Amino acid sequence: MVLAELGGSISRAIQQMSNATIIDEKVLNECLNEITRALLQSDVQFKLVRDMQTNIKKIVNLDDLAAGHNKRKIIQQAIFNELCKVLDPGKPPFTPKKGKASVIMFVGLQGSGKTTTCTKYAFYHQKKGWKPALVCADTFRAGAFDQLKQNATKAKIPFYGSYMESDPVKIAEEGVERFKKENCDLIIVDTSGRHKQEAALFEEMRQVSEATKPDLVIFVMDSSIGQAAFDQAQAFKQSVSVGAVIVTKMDGHAKGGGALSAVAATKSPVIFIGTGEHMDEFEVFDVKPFVSRLLGMGDWSGFMDKIHEVVPMDQQPDLLQKLSEGNFTMRIMYEQFQNILKMGPIGQVFSMLPGFSAELMPKGREKESQAKIKRYMTMMDSMTNDELDSSNPKLMNESRIMRIARGAGRPIREVMDMLEEYKRLAKIWSKMKGLKIPKKGDMSALSRNMNAQHMSKVLPPQMLKQIGGMGGLQNLMKQMGSSKDMMGMFGGDK
Repeated sequence: MVLAELGGSISRAIQQMSNATIIDEKVLNECLNEITRALLQSDVQFKLVRDMQTNIKKIVNLDDLAAGHNKRKIIQQAIFNELCKVLDPGKPPFTPKKGKASVIMFVGLQGSGKTTTCTKYAFYHQKKGWKPALVCADTFRAGAFDQLKQNATKAKIPFYGSYMESDPVKIAEEGVERFKKENCDLIIVDTSGRHKQEAALFEEMRQVSEATKPDLVIFVMDSSIGQAAFDQAQAFKQSVSVGAVIVTKMDGHAKGGGALSAVAATKSPVIFIGTGEHMDEFEVFDVKPFVSRLLGMGDWSGFMDKIHEVVPMDQQPDLLQKLSEGNFTMRIMYEQFQNILKMGPIGQVFSMLPGFSAELMPKGREKESQAKIKRYMTMMDSMTNDELDSSNPKLMNESRIMRIARGAGRPIREVMDMLEEYKRLAKIWSKMKGLKIPKKGDMSALSRNMNAQHMSKVLPPQMLKQIGGMGGLQNLMKQMGSSKDMMGMFGGDK
């Protein structure tokens, strides 16, 4: 995950500072130098980093802090606020209104994923009840209209473009007029990709902007661009009034610091991030939860939103009941695998938990883990209802294993691996037996029953160590207990 390495480095610097017996000027400087180094290595612009370090030093004046102050918390909060300030220029972006035609123009460098992002943006708003339309004003790149046409057809979004017309200004003007007549309330104009050295293309971009009079200009930026991000973003800002930024390819392993620089250059907020090639791999960007995850502080509300998305409200009490009985069947394992896959990239979900970071899932291992889950589910599709609903592993004899392997088209060894995984998860599940299920509405009982002692038995040792041992786990449980989102997860806020 982009910026996972940066987040890991910043988390370690804060952790080292927390481990110090006395926090003095030397410890603070070491911590800030480590963070500065991490930001520069991640391609964040030097001036931005220097200003940020100066601001933190101004806020955290150790001499002025009385003995009773928690210096660690004050320093951590100052780092958090400064990172938020870099990513949040303080002005809200233009928000389109349903029923009123809004023109959104997309600009960006060649190869930044602009055409795909146009469709993702349209698809996202279509699901929310808007009536979007796409206009291809990119006559520079061969195949641009074909790509937009293919994406739009797949997402069932109306589109406009031309194979014959070579003037992008004329196409943009005609497209916008046509869709206004058709009462579309979100008209998205895709322009040619360009970089700051191409004066002619920048002039063309200005002309398209004058002709269509967009309500919002979105700068699409590839997260792997590096140090060049600041200058390129500034060149776009000087030509057209960029009002928002979308960062793409956030599922890669690029350093990603250029994304922070682009926000500073355009003085425009990031509104979405692209996390993959598929249409639904597109997330609303929220500064505070993003920085919180970056610093390893987690994002409980984001995690609970994911849970809400994948586990329907009517299934949640049922799942808790099964948890308290301690009976773990293959069917439960299958359902949980389905939920994991719906939640999106595993590393991304991990980073939402306080004490964890996206670094915890090693590079390249994420896809491997998801592929393994899918293989296990294919094997379980070849099982009978009796096999899926039994909690007795002895039921699975040699002939059944061979039948499942043949049905799924997988080697016998893989079926054996799946059964071993089932036994491991069943062992963890059985430790939750006896967990008292609170009555509806009495969710405080859940946090009392699921105490740190109970949880420490369930968590793998390396995970417990990552959280910070029993002390870290107790803090995490407090956070869980006080979270309204945690209550809502089980329907307790109803």
